[in-house]
Amino acid sequence: MTAAPPLDPQRTALVLVDLMERMVALPLEPRKGAEVLATAEELASVFRSAGALVVLVRVERPSVAEQPPGSGLVPGLAREGDLEIVKRTIGGFQGTGLHERLSERGITTLVFGGIATNLGVESTARAAADLGYRLVFAEDAMTAFTAAEHEASTRLDFPRLGTVATADQLRFAAD
Repeated sequence: MTAAPPLDPQRTALVLVDLMERMVALPLEPRKGAEVLATAEELASVFRSAGALVVLVRVERPSVAEQPPGSGLVPGLAREGDLEIVKRTIGGFQGTGLHERLSERGITTLVFGGIATNLGVESTARAAADLGYRLVFAEDAMTAFTAAEHEASTRLDFPRLGTVATADQLRFAAD
């Protein structure tokens, strides 16, 4: 992992994927959902304080009358000014208007965290790369169903798409 270049808070968004009660409660590796949530909440606080956008992506199953219990974002995660996106596919861009909403705000860099590393996070990141965003991955703000799946994404795939760093290595450029 390497330190990410300084981030511009006006052009950067933190994208947290599927931090929903039912996802955080699953048996996950290499870290528990509660650990990922704590790191993601700290990152979100830093981003909000810097004036950067926080995007919260959650999934809803298509074609069902009612979503499973725990399908909302973890209580207390969302704050006024955050952008909440509801997806109906694995990735957060397909049919959600996310790209348009980021473009309207002049966002060019996305920092990712969430559950599961190799599914929702990676699918959203791959679409973002195709759309030309600069990508940064907060490795300790994500987890998967197995440590091997998490590591395949963070050690093999994500370095080809952007920068992999820890939450502590992320810094905003001085004004």
